[in-house]
Amino acid sequence: MVIEKAILAIVTTNKEQVSGGAPIFICETLEEVHKISANLEAMLDGIAHALGEDLFVIVKH
Repeated sequence: MVIEKAILAIVTTNKEQVSGGAPIFICETLEEVHKISANLEAMLDGIAHALGEDLFVIVKH
């Protein structure tokens, strides 16, 4: 199965800011947000996009 054009994950410190069907990773610090986003980007073969200082979306183009 090949996944194309999908939101793979959401990473944030603010759980009230997000909802939906993609996996959501709630972090305690901004440093953790950046670390988790970078790791997920590599593991999922996606691209991390910052939608805010504490909100990243990992997508597959």
